[in-house]
Amino acid sequence: MNTPQRYGFLLLPGFSMLALSGALEVLAAANALLGEDAYLPSMLSLDGMPVRAASGPSLEVRGGIDRAPTLHAVFVVCEGDIADLELAACHAWLGDCAAAGLLLGGIGTGAAVLAQAGLLRGHRATVHWAHVAELAEQHAETVVSSNLYEIDRGRLSCAGGTASMDMLLSWIGVRHGERTAQELAAQLGLERIRGRDERQLVPSAARVAGGSAKLAEALALMEANLSEPLPTEDIARLVGVSRRQLERLFKQHLDALPSRYYLDLRLTRARRLLQQSSQSILQIGLACGFASGPHFSNAYRNHFGRTPREERSQRANAWRSGPAVREESPE
Repeated sequence: MNTPQRYGFLLLPGFSMLALSGALEVLAAANALLGEDAYLPSMLSLDGMPVRAASGPSLEVRGGIDRAPTLHAVFVVCEGDIADLELAACHAWLGDCAAAGLLLGGIGTGAAVLAQAGLLRGHRATVHWAHVAELAEQHAETVVSSNLYEIDRGRLSCAGGTASMDMLLSWIGVRHGERTAQELAAQLGLERIRGRDERQLVPSAARVAGGSAKLAEALALMEANLSEPLPTEDIARLVGVSRRQLERLFKQHLDALPSRYYLDLRLTRARRLLQQSSQSILQIGLACGFASGPHFSNAYRNHFGRTPREERSQRANAWRSGPAVREESPE
């Protein structure tokens, strides 16, 4: 592998800096291990101008797609919905890259761009979990999976985040051998390279949201604010719906009002802390958004049929009786 491989990363607005950095880290580590500049990354944008990442900062690029250097591979890096982006010129350029035999990849929702360009027909591909169903619906000619990444005949794709590292480590294993890939993973502090058939982790909020993006956002807000509960009006405003619309979503998918579901989340967390932590009952109540001990105790008893003190006493009795039961059991 003496010929340097120039890998272009086409950054679209709102791309994930984490996903891009992971991919670049793998290529840099590969160069160090191989003792040569085997991989030369080039940052590109649609128009040659800096591109703003989802996290805020803008990244300088080498140039636009109309003046791209000679490349061996192109990875489209984007995050979220691409419906509002003007990509006609991008599709044409990617088509030319495919005709020239370049390796093509998508990171985050990059595979959706490749699919729009007609470059994933009959190929396996994946995107970030939130867009898997949409990609499958819009592009029946593509075999869409919810795996971490896919490598299929010159087409690479992965979810966002650190999946870009696993994908490129696996690809380097194809080109340089599995041993090289494993050494790279160790140098990067990774316990292992996750397999391409491993599924993406879907947050619990999204799993119970029934495909509703607004409901998933509301649930995520609740889970992130258990100690200082948000009023229903604030949750609706942050999600971008009215209170009535939010209540309708909760009723439709969860058969509960937002306030009731939120209270259940807080009490479930309190129960787990009572059973598994050594914090005081008052500390647990405050950590779960209850203003006072009596308020916490009443809400807990109404929900579980016993007070927090009785819950903890039951756990203590079970713990004390455990060794005795084990000692009496036959050998």
